Amino acid sequence: MRKDDCFYLGKIAKKFSFKGEVLIYLDTDEPELYENMESVFVKFNKDLIPFFIENSNLHKNDFLRVKFEDVDSEDEADRLIGSEIYLPLNMLPKLEGNKFYFHEVIGFEVEDKRLGVVGIIQSINDSSAQPLFEVLNGTVEILIPMIDHFLVEIDRKNKKVVMDLPEGLIEMYL
Repeated sequence: MRKDDCFYLGKIAKKFSFKGEVLIYLDTDEPELYENMESVFVKFNKDLIPFFIENSNLHKNDFLRVKFEDVDSEDEADRLIGSEIYLPLNMLPKLEGNKFYFHEVIGFEVEDKRLGVVGIIQSINDSSAQPLFEVLNGTVEILIPMIDHFLVEIDRKNKKVVMDLPEGLIEMYL
């Protein structure tokens, strides 16, 4: 499985028992969706390795207590600590309306209600306090804050994000 075909679900945080159980921190608002998985991909070096789950249950809101097949001791569990967990993109719950996954809108046009088409979303910068659309207009990169108030519509059919941007935001780049 390629990492590009997967989404990040969380990280193996710590051991739970001497029988090889681990606690996975789930980076999601809906951890209950992932309680009964059959398998996950664990990142080792640059590879995603499938691990099959014997049993799992939620633990203290954001954690999933997991017993993997063939991980039967503390030493074996120790080797997994800190590893990232991934699932195939097709396991993401479908979002509708103006809710979207970041990877979903890459390549979409950004259209401002006032200015028309502003450019194409190249990526999303979520390393700052406010996530930003990184939009390419010719050779100019435009950073647009992902603020709900600016977002008018996610048009999946026409691959377009319609926004109502404040006057001057786009003009300062062009």
